[in-house]
Amino acid sequence: MSTEKLTIGKVAHEANVNVETVRYYQRIGLVAEPAKPMYGFRYYPLEIIERIRFIKRAQQLGFSLKDIEDLLALGDGHCDDVEKIAEQKYNQILVQIRDLTRLKKVLGTLIKDCQANKPGSNCCPIVKTISDAI
Repeated sequence: MSTEKLTIGKVAHEANVNVETVRYYQRIGLVAEPAKPMYGFRYYPLEIIERIRFIKRAQQLGFSLKDIEDLLALGDGHCDDVEKIAEQKYNQILVQIRDLTRLKKVLGTLIKDCQANKPGSNCCPIVKTISDAI
């Protein structure tokens, strides 16, 4: 594929994203947009595929596009700085897990209250709890 001319469609296919994702990454500056020739299509360098795959893998790890922009700007030679960004993301995830665990417990209790509710009752414990919280 190294001699193949890569159009945006081929890039998207090889990177396992859609064309609009490539265009979006171009608009926000995560990937460069090749110059448009007077006639024909834009052709992309092979490296763009790995860059897009990097972006998608980083997103799967929970990094925002802003975080990814920072990671790409730092590159390989700044491991300490990259580690700080990863630690911030890790701590953010711990907070999210704590919050989700609390929500899970509250919802579990509400579901049990609802299941224990008398048949034919006009009051739903879940709706009442949500209404009371307002």
